Amino acid sequence: MNTLLSPLVINGQTLRNRIFSTGHMAVMLKDNLPTERMAAYHEARAKGGAGLIIIEAARAHASGMSGRPAIRAYEDACIPGYARVATQCQRHGTKVLAQLTHPGREMTTNADGTQAVALAPSAVPTERFHVIPREMTVAEIEDIIAGFEAAAARLRKAGLDGVEVVASHGVLASQFLNPKVNLRTDAYGGSRENRMRFLSDALRAVRRGAGPELVVGARLSIDEKEHDGLEPDEMIAVASTLTDQKLVDYLNVTAGTSAGLAGSTHIVPPMAFEAGYTAPLAATVRANVDVPVFVAGRINQPQIAENVLASGQADMCGMTRAMIADPQMPNKVAAGKLDDIRACVACNQACIGHMLGGYAISCIQHPETGRELTYGTLTAAKPSKRVLVVGGGPAGLKAAAVAGERGHAVTLLEADSMLGGQVRLAQMLPGRAEFGGVTTNLEREARAAGVDIRLNTRATAETVNTHAPDAVILATGASPRSIVLEGAEDGHVVEAWDVISGLANVGGRVAIADWRGDWIALGVAELLAQNGCHVRLAVNGMTAGLSIPQYARDVWLGKLHTLGVEVTPYLRPYGVDNDSAYFQHTLSQEPVVFEGVDTLVTSLGHTSNDTLAKTLCDAGHEVTSIGDCLSPRTVEEAVLEGLQISAEL
Repeated sequence: MNTLLSPLVINGQTLRNRIFSTGHMAVMLKDNLPTERMAAYHEARAKGGAGLIIIEAARAHASGMSGRPAIRAYEDACIPGYARVATQCQRHGTKVLAQLTHPGREMTTNADGTQAVALAPSAVPTERFHVIPREMTVAEIEDIIAGFEAAAARLRKAGLDGVEVVASHGVLASQFLNPKVNLRTDAYGGSRENRMRFLSDALRAVRRGAGPELVVGARLSIDEKEHDGLEPDEMIAVASTLTDQKLVDYLNVTAGTSAGLAGSTHIVPPMAFEAGYTAPLAATVRANVDVPVFVAGRINQPQIAENVLASGQADMCGMTRAMIADPQMPNKVAAGKLDDIRACVACNQACIGHMLGGYAISCIQHPETGRELTYGTLTAAKPSKRVLVVGGGPAGLKAAAVAGERGHAVTLLEADSMLGGQVRLAQMLPGRAEFGGVTTNLEREARAAGVDIRLNTRATAETVNTHAPDAVILATGASPRSIVLEGAEDGHVVEAWDVISGLANVGGRVAIADWRGDWIALGVAELLAQNGCHVRLAVNGMTAGLSIPQYARDVWLGKLHTLGVEVTPYLRPYGVDNDSAYFQHTLSQEPVVFEGVDTLVTSLGHTSNDTLAKTLCDAGHEVTSIGDCLSPRTVEEAVLEGLQISAEL
């Protein structure tokens, strides 16, 4: 890891290594200003060894404020919050930059829920948000440019080390760059020089506000990967011009745009995309410019980052989700403890999934993220207790690991021959093998904490009595939920779990009854379609994958379309016979018949495995149930509850 750990000097500022956290919305603001919680979140990454932290995109002008929380960098009120984040990170040796942006046509609602007036170079709508913007006047453009200068001056006053202007992911600056979006005929449209004028003027304004000592950079989507998006040839020319004119100290390269559903999946790429797939874009830029080039996009392991850097494709690697999953990742690299790194699996559930829902970001594997003020430092247990954990899925493993780390004597009993619970099923689906890292990471943490893990050991009331524990934590999971289906005795009905495990004999014409709208039905549909089956997916909701993060869902739905999977929403299963599956439309209540069906696959949610809990309670034992045996949900809640219960023991 010699290259990854080597310093980099930019405009006189020395970054201690080549690992940085990209600007990302943490949803930890109050009144659109940085909070103590946000400072603690970023400080955890600084303390963990990050060379550079870039704070999330702030609004440089009031006209860019929408219903989505964002820092008001256009007011002096932002200065104390920025100063706190900077101070708490810089004291650990990490440099801190902040992003400035304007969303342009990417405006949806005002803070009161009404539809916002969106400004753009031209009145060209955005397909993703279905917003038709208003063409900006020259006076408005000049006023926004002045806002960038004033905002940069506030960042300098707050003690930050630099400013990054966001011209990526379909925001206003990139809208000006795009000839399909910018239809102007004045000095801000037409030729590339004119289309660059807004960004060039914004960078000059930021330099005036920031002063000569601060680092100034720009973030660019080199390939927006959208039908009317910016393409590499155009953006490489833009990058070259910016550096030729000495407007930037570095360029931060990425892909994607928020303007369309396809392009937006690249903003926070899920595990469906290859690790480090944006590095070739950075390499092309780096070959054409004379400033350091940063890159981000599915660089979740230090080995990947080292290869990107050592091969000359980039000078810095954005490893944001890697440090959301493991804030100590850079320090572990420096100490040579690569096997101890809690690798991000790109599930997108608690990071970007939370952000899109308006909640503070976290991590399904490391729920301490975003909760640093509560769980950032766990105290040693006094007195130490004998703790018995039943169940070796995510909930049980996390509970055992935290309890062991705090000094309790922990024994974990798992009835099966392997750990992982439902994670073992998830990793068996096409393109989902990486998800198995959840088990690998949690098991390593539990064993490192001294947990006595016993496989092939089914817990009973007698087992619990034999161990005589001071505390019993039940994490016995859940099983597939079933319902009465009319005619099931004549049809061929199998459960999704059995399909994934290879235990079910499935015919060539398949209907899937999807109640929850999660990864299970999507994955089974893909698996069967790849195996040559004709698949019809009947969803009990508005769309398939409704309960999983948007960027992961949209990639999956696109893949299912290419495989010929037919998706029908608003259906509930009713019955089956030897050649058809019968459903009821949830809105009209009318019947919907799928003819020509050999097999009906059911994915109807789960039922808690709570028999042991009831038995122990009846016998007078005090037990705590967590995860799916408490209530069937997801890995995120299971791991969080494992943390919560063991932090209190």
